[in-house]
Amino acid sequence: MEKRELYELKDNKIVRKRRFCPRCGPGVFLAEHEDRFSCGRCGYTEFKRKN
Repeated sequence: MEKRELYELKDNKIVRKRRFCPRCGPGVFLAEHEDRFSCGRCGYTEFKRKN
């Protein structure tokens, strides 16, 4: 995935499309999988809720 796919421009402002890792801080995005979000740097994982 390229960096330009992680951001978009709205009203002349840069908006991040992905969530940040709460452990690593800003700049480290969580990867989105089918059933979870995970950080490739520290291994932090959040599971998605089934509705």
